[in-house]
Amino acid sequence: MTTTLICTVGGSHEPVVKAIEHLRPDHVCFVCSDDDPATGSKGSYIQITGKGNIIKASFRDEKPTLPNIPAQAGLREEQFTVLRVQPDSLDDIYHRLTTWIGERDRQAERVIADYTGGTKTMSAALVAAALDEGVDLQLVSGSRSNLLKVESGAEYVSPAAATESRFRRQLARALTAWQRFAYDEAAFMLDKLTPPTGPKLRGQFERAVAVSQALAAWDRFDHEAAREILSRYRPKLGAAWKEWFTILEILLDDKRGEPMRLFDLWRNAQRRADNRRYDDAVARAYRLLEWSAQWILFTKAGIETKDVPKDKIPEDMALTVNRQGKYQAGLYNAWALAAHHCGNTIADFWEKEKETMMDRVQLRNHSILAHGFTPMEEQAWKKMETWIEERLLPLLLSLAREEPYRLRRLPAQLPNFFRGL
Repeated sequence: MTTTLICTVGGSHEPVVKAIEHLRPDHVCFVCSDDDPATGSKGSYIQITGKGNIIKASFRDEKPTLPNIPAQAGLREEQFTVLRVQPDSLDDIYHRLTTWIGERDRQAERVIADYTGGTKTMSAALVAAALDEGVDLQLVSGSRSNLLKVESGAEYVSPAAATESRFRRQLARALTAWQRFAYDEAAFMLDKLTPPTGPKLRGQFERAVAVSQALAAWDRFDHEAAREILSRYRPKLGAAWKEWFTILEILLDDKRGEPMRLFDLWRNAQRRADNRRYDDAVARAYRLLEWSAQWILFTKAGIETKDVPKDKIPEDMALTVNRQGKYQAGLYNAWALAAHHCGNTIADFWEKEKETMMDRVQLRNHSILAHGFTPMEEQAWKKMETWIEERLLPLLLSLAREEPYRLRRLPAQLPNFFRGL
């Protein structure tokens, strides 16, 4: 494996030469300042490409007595590259560096970054690029008699301890998937990281993996798995997660859970819409409409839509018999049955809203996940979402406040940022 050294070049040549002599790399990338656009002053690239004696051995010398840095370090022309950058533009330097590093064959080439020289911005950009691209860092340091510089001749090269900093950046990057509720993606990315050795950071890493897996399970309606995983970390998750633990307990409660599961389905639909997966969102919204009628009909009248007693079917309603000889009710008839059997509140709601509800159902029927062939657009989803939030959810909440449910509001949306860990 070959070795490549990246060096930022500033006003002092000694640390750069020292770094090259210490590492003896196969190739060197010199990151140098370009000419100043205001004054026309030459940039530090002159120390690399200048001809003849161009470098002063000491700042006190009247004239340059040394050749350029490659000549001092014994580098041939084909052994180095010069990147001329704007010395105070972090974006420019970072972009140039990450692009150059990205073009290296990392399977056959070890890349090391030395950030000793150059402007503060050049050093900062190199460190940031190295942390993001998985490049090792080193620094030329030594004894000091003041705060200005290391004494000439007292320099030594040492690796820069950046393992924890690099890991924290990688951890934060993986957890940005939570912003899209992509918990499975976060868990997958975290699984690719090398766990840190420090106990505190390792604990944080393990919780991040586990909580991502738990939320992924929740997002696919596996509430039992979500509770099992999260319960292991409850003491560490603390008060910030109290609400979600409460929601899970209700979701898994046989007596109180069904309306909470309806609301959980709605939050799931909204997550799909946030990712612009409107067909998925509308499919879930349709299931919410259907399930809501089933819940109301069973809790208020003891009727199951999969097996409607013949004597409970109104005279003006035609239900067909399935192969098992049972009368079954689809979404429209389920709501009509609920309106007939479940009291004035449901009857009034159905009378006022059935036309609008069926209009929203037609949106679903055109979806590629139902009977259509055209992808659902945001505008269609918004019509469904607005009606559900303004009409259906208030009805469900009013019913959910009754015994034994005692639910006062919708559950919180699943978190989209890493908290309390």
